[in-house]
Amino acid sequence: MSFIRPEAAAGLTRWREVLIGAGVIALGAWWSLGFIGILSWVGYALLPIGAALGFVGLQRARFRRATGGPGIVQVDEGRVTYFGPLTGGTVDLAEMSRLTLDHAAKPAHWGLHQPGQPALMIPTTAQGADTLFDAFATLPGLRVQKMLAALSSQDRDIVTVWSTYSNRLH
Repeated sequence: MSFIRPEAAAGLTRWREVLIGAGVIALGAWWSLGFIGILSWVGYALLPIGAALGFVGLQRARFRRATGGPGIVQVDEGRVTYFGPLTGGTVDLAEMSRLTLDHAAKPAHWGLHQPGQPALMIPTTAQGADTLFDAFATLPGLRVQKMLAALSSQDRDIVTVWSTYSNRLH
């Protein structure tokens, strides 16, 4: 028996890194202002650590979407695997040529393109899709803010979030 409503638990889970960062900042502020000596210095060191945790947590929270979509996503050593009810496949991140986001699909789908293979389309609401944040962050030259802006956009277009061609131009 749970004392927390499922909606509240889902909200806390989505924002967990931000809450942990805020807790580390609060602990660091309490130790740095309330104590003298080595504990005070540890408190000062915790402040930027908590800020970094909160910043990364904010990005991850913006990336997470509702769950319960079709399929399961697994990321293992640079390989993304999607097991869907109708489609599925595997893409090596090192071999990817382009990452797209298709808002016209219901729900929106990530498109992982690899030369010589059909694009692997992964719903943003698939189970385990939140692990794609770390996988996509390893792509050379990917701008996380551009990815998050494309994800929150209301356009009904296919947006190219990252490609090897745009990476060569910069």
